[in-house]
Amino acid sequence: MTSQAADAPETVVASRRSKLTPEREQEFFDAVIEQIRECGYDAVTMEGIATTTRCSKSTLYRQWRTKPQFVAAALRANRRERISGVDTGSLAGDLRAAARAAAVWSGRDTKLLQALGHAMMQDKDLHRALREALIEPEVAALQGILRRGVERGEVPAGHPALEYVPAQLLGVLRVRPLLEGRYGDEAYLMRFVEAVLLPELGLT
Repeated sequence: MTSQAADAPETVVASRRSKLTPEREQEFFDAVIEQIRECGYDAVTMEGIATTTRCSKSTLYRQWRTKPQFVAAALRANRRERISGVDTGSLAGDLRAAARAAAVWSGRDTKLLQALGHAMMQDKDLHRALREALIEPEVAALQGILRRGVERGEVPAGHPALEYVPAQLLGVLRVRPLLEGRYGDEAYLMRFVEAVLLPELGLT
């Protein structure tokens, strides 16, 4: 990165940023996220992304100054609320539907989390962006599912297992590759819901 890019006034950077169309910016974001999944964070360079997207590396540096800033922006732009909108009318049905939805993206998101593991611990903004993009939306959606179950009277508000459900469902997605070398597919997650989540909440 040039010192000029690092020292550029915010007004100049903002002016230069406006030259990119939203479609072109998203092309950059998609390219860096995909390369991180496939090659790992350390192997991805601004130069490599520039080559992939057929632009000059100075264009990327003008927009995002450093690789961590670029990746953080890409993560925020690709935030997805995959479990939001689940509402079957029952807590058991919602948990099953959430597990099926989680299975669709478990492999891609787990690969991304694994690839960014060390880097996000070294960069606070990158860590925050990863939480905002992949973790907080799903935790919020699961908490909403549980809250509706309480409001319908399916489970007591003070049930001690309620606070652990998001950590259990999302955690089992991340840990299975470590334990078994496989991602959490639909069959695996549905077994987990039936064998663990529903019984601990007193549901069938």
